[in-house]
Amino acid sequence: MPEQRRHLAQTSADQDDELSPLAPFRSPVFRMLWTTWLMANICLWMSDVAAAWMMTSLTTTPLWVALVQTAASLPMFLLGLPSGAFADILDRRRYFLMTQVWIAFVASLLSLTVFLDLLSPGLLLVLVFANGIGLAMRWPVFSAIVPELVSRAQLPAALALNGVSMNASRIIGPLLAGAIIASVGSAWVFLLNAVLSLIAAVLISRWKREHRPHHLGRERLVSAMRIGLQYVSQSVHLKGVLLRIGIFFFTSTGLLALLPLVARGLRGGGAGTFTLLLACMGAGAIAATGFLPRLRRQLSRDVLIMSGASLQSFTMVVIAVTPHTWVVAPAMLCSGAAWITTANTLSVSAQMGLPDWVRARGMSMYQMAIMGASASGAAVWGQVATLSSVSISVALAAVTGVLAMALANRLMPGQGMVEDLTPSSLLQVPQADAPPAQGHVMVMVEYQIDPARAVEFRALMRESRGSRLRHGALSWELLQDINEPGRFVEMIEDESWTDHLRRFDRMTGADVALHDRKLAFHIGASPPKVTRSVMASTF
Repeated sequence: MPEQRRHLAQTSADQDDELSPLAPFRSPVFRMLWTTWLMANICLWMSDVAAAWMMTSLTTTPLWVALVQTAASLPMFLLGLPSGAFADILDRRRYFLMTQVWIAFVASLLSLTVFLDLLSPGLLLVLVFANGIGLAMRWPVFSAIVPELVSRAQLPAALALNGVSMNASRIIGPLLAGAIIASVGSAWVFLLNAVLSLIAAVLISRWKREHRPHHLGRERLVSAMRIGLQYVSQSVHLKGVLLRIGIFFFTSTGLLALLPLVARGLRGGGAGTFTLLLACMGAGAIAATGFLPRLRRQLSRDVLIMSGASLQSFTMVVIAVTPHTWVVAPAMLCSGAAWITTANTLSVSAQMGLPDWVRARGMSMYQMAIMGASASGAAVWGQVATLSSVSISVALAAVTGVLAMALANRLMPGQGMVEDLTPSSLLQVPQADAPPAQGHVMVMVEYQIDPARAVEFRALMRESRGSRLRHGALSWELLQDINEPGRFVEMIEDESWTDHLRRFDRMTGADVALHDRKLAFHIGASPPKVTRSVMASTF
């Protein structure tokens, strides 16, 4: 018995160690890439601060100054899906490396034009937009790389550490940029960005990741984007995640977008107060990271998200009604904790609902939801503040946030455990004596079932439709014989023979289970008849 207790105690200790907030740092590759990510995020904040300040020295027109933020964030929204598709079909290490080289090149151009006094407002916007392209291309590939580096149990901690990187850079980047601008000028900020980006590229180049080209070749970009959209649109789980992250960022952005005015409205408030509030938010997010593993074990996903959204709304109401910095600063600490709790929980939920072959595309749409919600939220709550007041706008955003999240949890509750996404090769891959080189492929599967169970069968086949479309089918239909009610024909259209084979390559444990459930309805003497034809009209 004592030996058994010691064994159980050791097992429990090993599990706790595996779930430790710092467990992912045991992986040398994760440490290296996390350091790279931290440097990249510091560069991001430094560049934003320096570009905004540089524009104020080039022009006093408010529109030009506001357009700097637009130019920086617009590529993240426009290029999210293409960048996710590239990250799924190309060598991720080389692609990640390329994004860092691109950012270093743009930062060098920015620095050079400032040193030579060639910069104009228009050119600055063009270069900021070009820098945003690099950032847009980088985020999905990094999101897809992280699950490769850690175990499934450590993934939540790894994503939380990425949140720490983001929030630490939120503090370090602006402070470092401000110090450099004040001492030697903005050009040196851009030059330092270029140097740090090149160092990050060198670190990435040392990663010995082995890229295994797909045996069916690369997907075409347009097809890869279409399939990524289909995968998310046919997943109830992922649509629920995108709805929640959109609600959270749409409403919480009401505070971030108006924070400079909040700081100015506090007693004795000014630029220093604004910096303090941002630092408090970042510090709150970092501090909360250590508590997330315990919270995830104790609370369900929806309860944790609702708790984070409620805390965020509470802090926003407090900030809206008080004029004292000593009250607002602790509220911003709590806001940072609420932000990391909600965002990390939803990020983990999104990652768990994505197989590796479509991971970057799915996470790119997650990022697009954040960017779109943030941009629209800033515009809406800014307009509300214009028509009323900053306090009313922040308070209204807070109330809207908690009510909308409660409604989302009610209308689209979490499905519990995500379906089994383990790759499976149990289903036999079809062979063809002369595979068609072109043309769409039509697949027909004939089932013979008990007519009394037709309603149950049709309900199950709706699940089959979602599965076929998630894997890349162009279309899906279910036909019922008029003269023989028990005969059903499932029709699936694929873009090509290669794309038809890709669907088998993407099969998971959940798909095999669905296949077995469909077979259980079939009462014919032989298995369902499968016919594959090439559509001559698509040649």
